[in-house]
Amino acid sequence: MIKFTSEMNISMKFSAMITLAGIFLLGCRAQDRTPTAVGSVDLEKYAGLWYDIASFPQRFQKGCHCTVAEYGLNADGTVSVTNRCRKGGYQEKESSVTGKAFIVKGSNNTKLRVQFFWPFRGDYWIVMLEPGYRWAVVSSPKKDYLWILSRTPSMDENEYNAIVNKLATEGYDTGKLVRTLQECQ
Repeated sequence: MIKFTSEMNISMKFSAMITLAGIFLLGCRAQDRTPTAVGSVDLEKYAGLWYDIASFPQRFQKGCHCTVAEYGLNADGTVSVTNRCRKGGYQEKESSVTGKAFIVKGSNNTKLRVQFFWPFRGDYWIVMLEPGYRWAVVSSPKKDYLWILSRTPSMDENEYNAIVNKLATEGYDTGKLVRTLQECQ
């Protein structure tokens, strides 16, 4: 039979508490799914036309292809947002919606709140941005929205795959990504 001394008992309890605390903290970190926004965004460089290369399917984009987003700077410090796509088959037509984005204070322009219909606003976080502003990745805090955007209608396949792989390592369900049809000429 093993006899425990009070010193051994305290030492074992302390070790057990440290182990449990470590497991708890690792579990909490694994649950931390909030994306990290890029360091800062120059909105003048970000403004302009972006092509939707791939995204998580959203109800409001159902049936869309040739999807683009255009951003502009407003005099009041907000950002204009116009999303356009083509819908339909035989009698295809353009669908568009215009809104306004509000910069989240202290975010260095990396987090916006976009409003298309008052009073509703949605999170728009720029989570990846190519240094030359050739492509960007936009998400939400819960990672339920995701868009890979490019300045051109198509993207180099190796570059696209590198972006998708990076997103997977950051906890995104990249299996939900759907490429956007861009043959729209």
